[in-house]
Amino acid sequence: MVFERQGRGRGFDKDGKRKSRAEREKEKAEREREETLANWIPKTMLGKRVRAGEVTSLEDLFKENKPILESEIIDSLLQLEESLVDVKKTTRVVRAGRKFSFRVTVLIGNRNGFIGLGTAKDAEKWPAVKKATKKAKLNMVQIGRGCGSWECTCNTHHSVPFKVTGKSAAANVTLLPAPRGVGLVVGDNIKQVLRFAGITDVWSKTTGATSTKLNFIKATIDALSNIKKMKVSDEIAKKREKR
Repeated sequence: MVFERQGRGRGFDKDGKRKSRAEREKEKAEREREETLANWIPKTMLGKRVRAGEVTSLEDLFKENKPILESEIIDSLLQLEESLVDVKKTTRVVRAGRKFSFRVTVLIGNRNGFIGLGTAKDAEKWPAVKKATKKAKLNMVQIGRGCGSWECTCNTHHSVPFKVTGKSAAANVTLLPAPRGVGLVVGDNIKQVLRFAGITDVWSKTTGATSTKLNFIKATIDALSNIKKMKVSDEIAKKREKR
């Protein structure tokens, strides 16, 4: 008697075909997220409000300008994607000899205006990834988007609203608004950053030591975060004029 294999396990889809590694990792991360939220006991007042359902969006928390000290708050309000952008093996010389560890940088975002970057170290790679992911959630930044190109009048949030500049160490990044359909005319190292932020069309100009990948990414995030800061300053200026 011959038995046909029925692909009904976690590693197979409905048609019995084996899932790809990315799909399996995504499902595993989703299960871990659900377990974490189910066992989460908030320690801060902000976490208790989110757990009770009083706060339903991350935009409201950023308007209150209160620090987020629990990564579970971000997990309960957003569906995030993760990307491992940098992994390096570091060495520290101690009295007993050389001590090796991993330095990992993780980028997260929801492709709709929120992005975060975290860096952590550990003796093993995957514990360092978990630490970096947690730090990235606590370092979440809200991005302002728009259609600032004079060649485009679609009035959708597909590019940056105006020219912005960011800096990290010796790397400088300038983002310029582009019309719809141009795409991401930027370096390969920062394309994932803009995709996670929800920007699909932009021009860029870079100066300095942009060959350092981590500083290049940090400079891009600094430029994107400056959009929101400039908008806030404009609102404050209007209020002062009225007074």
